[in-house]
Amino acid sequence: MMTAFDVKQTHGILRRPEHRIDSTSDTLGWGSLYASRQREQPYEDSFAAVDDHLIILHLDGPVEVERHIGFGKLKRRVPPGGQFILPGGTDFRVRLAQPLTSVHIYVRDAILRDVAAEVFRGDPAHAEIQPCLGELDPVIEDLARAASHLLADRDPESVLMADYLAHALALRLLSRNLGHARIEEASKGVLTRGQRRQVCDYVQAHLAHPIGLADLAVVAGLSQTSFARLFKRSLGVAPYRYVLLARLDHAKRLLSGSNTSIAAIAQTCGFTHQEHLTRLFHREIGTTPAAYRRGTAF
Repeated sequence: MMTAFDVKQTHGILRRPEHRIDSTSDTLGWGSLYASRQREQPYEDSFAAVDDHLIILHLDGPVEVERHIGFGKLKRRVPPGGQFILPGGTDFRVRLAQPLTSVHIYVRDAILRDVAAEVFRGDPAHAEIQPCLGELDPVIEDLARAASHLLADRDPESVLMADYLAHALALRLLSRNLGHARIEEASKGVLTRGQRRQVCDYVQAHLAHPIGLADLAVVAGLSQTSFARLFKRSLGVAPYRYVLLARLDHAKRLLSGSNTSIAAIAQTCGFTHQEHLTRLFHREIGTTPAAYRRGTAF
């Protein structure tokens, strides 16, 4: 289990006093990914390298950005959806000329190395990503927006989805430098019937407790990278969504087949409190737990 990723481990852009931070993952216990959404004001500053990899998604604009890496200088007018990608281990200087609403994502270098080892068959020396400024990558944009939505939900059980997003972002960052054939080759395969049964049984037995990507990967006897990829190919949904739907299905059974209080059902099914269950139940099923119980009373 990775230690929690907090703002003190980032470059320092997010700690500048002129920026207004809207939401961050600081209190959510994420270890593989750090995310923050904010309103940045114009600034210019230099930042020392950190180990992890930075993605900045521009949510509005266009804005003028100037970036210095070593002796190289690049100046771009970045449109909405444009991205700033900086590999870990890189000192840089940046100037932002206009206010900007942005999402900052940091992907742990350890995650990138694990993914690279999978893609390159055990040769993580090729785990290199290239910096970019202003490019549009719809896959990275969708993943970064998903992380931003996760922040807005303030879901205390979001660690599993954050782990999944970290691995997906790492694979996409690497795939920008690889041929499609290499990525497609690495993506082949499915879980065996035994692995599927073991993982599904584990989920059902642990619905009342937090379930992480690492937990499920251990049950399947796979790395987290391989497990996340093969699980979705095998079951058609990402691991975090499978766990959520399993929790909701269990809640539905308890609501329609018992007089257990909704608060107790929330705890039994792994939701942090009754409001957490109610919010996700309404979002996924279209009604509240109380209304569902009235309509399916035993």
